[in-house]
Amino acid sequence: MSGLTIGFAAMLEQFGPMESVELSEYAESKGFSGVMAADHFQPWVPAQGQSPFVWNVLTAIGERTRGDLGPGVTCPSFRWHPAMVAQASATLAHMYPGRHWLGLGSGEALNEHVVAGYWPEAPERINRMFEAIDIIKKLFSASQAGRDVKHSGQFFKLESSRLWTMPQEAPEILVATAGPVTAKRAGRNVDGLITVGAPLEKIEGLFAKFAEGAREAGKDPDTMPKVLQLHMSWAPTDEEALRNAMVEWPNGGMKFPKGDIRSPFELEQMAKLVRPEDFEGRMVISSDPDEHRAYIQRFVDLGFDRIYLHNVGRNQREWIDVFARDVLPQLSR
Repeated sequence: MSGLTIGFAAMLEQFGPMESVELSEYAESKGFSGVMAADHFQPWVPAQGQSPFVWNVLTAIGERTRGDLGPGVTCPSFRWHPAMVAQASATLAHMYPGRHWLGLGSGEALNEHVVAGYWPEAPERINRMFEAIDIIKKLFSASQAGRDVKHSGQFFKLESSRLWTMPQEAPEILVATAGPVTAKRAGRNVDGLITVGAPLEKIEGLFAKFAEGAREAGKDPDTMPKVLQLHMSWAPTDEEALRNAMVEWPNGGMKFPKGDIRSPFELEQMAKLVRPEDFEGRMVISSDPDEHRAYIQRFVDLGFDRIYLHNVGRNQREWIDVFARDVLPQLSR
């Protein structure tokens, strides 16, 4: 798998902090490389049942593993002021040099509304994110140079300050998006792209816009990381795999934007409308490891260099064992 990383998606929505740490360690012992975990304040649906603090969990994972560490994704513009995200990221990168990358997104009401602020439309959320990224980048560069920095913008203010704990090399900043306009802005402004499984033609469009933005900024898009989080449901039988998807990850079958939904209990009611056919084209549900391997290989061939896998069931160790034996060795650049 030269030039390719197949990592483990530690789903903090489903597993408590120590179980997530132990599963990440186990996955690495079996051949997975690296961990990504999302910054959630709540699970998608109550049945998932967990939502520990991502930075604590990543720190513990860092102590028990050797691969890369990505909060993919945290939102730097509602619950968090971007200065706090910069401090958290710089500290993790200082503790685990060369291993941490910072994944950022524009946020979802499910997690961000808890501070009771105004929840804007998507264009404003995206603009807030890019202003937050500007602050984080300025804090990283000024702090490495031993200088203070300040900011006064449309959405944020930062008084003269710096990060007193900085790694020698600032973390890569990646933006999560499924939209072409944001992908182009990401190409101009950050180091890489994160997205989730989708039809290949849609992702090709994202890549094209990301590359366009990167070239406008004088960067080579071929050298910039492209990260994929891929959800799937594997179990020993097709029936169990489908049951896991329907119970544990019904949000994967919801064919509508979920960014404005505030409560797991609202999503639980919507989940009652999800049918097995709603997962088609969105997630492989199968007991056949080779079917999953072929699906993952399509994204490898498309150009992703880091793919983090999430099996939606509770059967994590069993899935890790099967994929380590039957899937990971068969993937190729």
